[in-house]
Formats: sequence, C-alpha cells, structure tokens
Amino acid sequence: MRRTRTPENEERHSIGCLAMFGSLELQPEVREVVDSIVERLKTLSRKSDSEFVVVDLRLDMLDQKGCQGSKNCYGPDEIALFLKKLGWDNSLDSLKDLFPKTYTRELIMPMDKKQKFLGSDSSEYEKVIDFYVCSESDVFMPAISGFYANVAGKRIGSGKTKIVVPDDSASAGSELGNYISRYVLKKTHMAYSCFC
Repeated sequence: MRRTRTPENEERHSIGCLAMFGSLELQPEVREVVDSIVERLKTLSRKSDSEFVVVDLRLDMLDQKGCQGSKNCYGPDEIALFLKKLGWDNSLDSLKDLFPKTYTRELIMPMDKKQKFLGSDSSEYEKVIDFYVCSESDVFMPAISGFYANVAGKRIGSGKTKIVVPDDSASAGSELGNYISRYVLKKTHMAYSCFC
C-alpha cells in the first residue's frame, strides 16, 4: 500500500522527524563532558594523522542469549581482527594489543567528572555520553548490528555517514566502502527522509 503525500501527512512527517532527531538537548554539564571527550579524541587523532574511530562494543550485551554465536555480534577480538583486515594498524585488551591508541571513556573523561558520570548509579549518563561520542566521531563502528539505528540517524542528520559494520567475510586489504552500513548505502534510514 502506497501513501499519498498530502500537506497533512507532510506535517505529521516533519513533526515525527523533529521528535526523532531534533527535540532532545543535553544538559549543559553533560554537553561539556561530551565536548571534552570528543575534542580530546579528535586532538589525539590529528596528532597521529588518523581518523577518530568509535567502536561501540556493548560488552554488556555480548553475553546475552541473542548474541551468543551470532554473526551480528562482535567482541573485542573480532573487531580488532576486522580493523586489521581493513588496514587500520595504527589506531579492551584485545583492541589495545593490536591498536595501542585505543581509548575508553574511562581513560579519556576528565577526572573531576568520573564519579558523577561513571559511578554505579550513572548508567543512563554513560549511555547518553556513548551515544553522543558515537554520533560525533569521524567513523562509527557498532559491534552489534541492529542496535545502532539511533546513532545512525543522528550521524546521517549531521552528514557523518561513515558507519562501518563488521563482517566475517572481510579479508586482508578489504576496502572500507564494502562495509558501510546499509542505512547509508541504500538510504533506508528514516533520517534520509527527514534531512536529505
């Protein structure tokens, strides 16, 4: 069934887009933390003449039933191997062994903010910070495909379309473009109808 475009439908669509991608703003203190993390990571990337790549490992989800044995869930070992096959030999334990310039939010966050934003009662802050850092990186790589639609929408809306999805079929010397998210390649994400 195909919907007919009417002014009323268009208005609803624009309200939906606004609600989905433009209605939330960070509290000033959280924005300050996100900005300091992003700026520090961009500076480190510039110094090493490389891109600011964020890998959303979602370690909390790797042990869940839906991820065990799934080709859509990648742990640190698989991500490190995938990145190496793509030629990133310079960029949690497995990643740091292959990529010494790997940083976690715990290492990069300003000391005076850690207690509030990384303490035991702050998991919602951690998720928000991760979301925005993932949204603002040069390259974003989700370790679990299917759980990154919101980040993809935010990135597409801001023109940051380098979203690389790991794949077991990658071989040494593979091109990055072969692993760009379908959301970007096929323009299937709702954000394209909102912003493009």
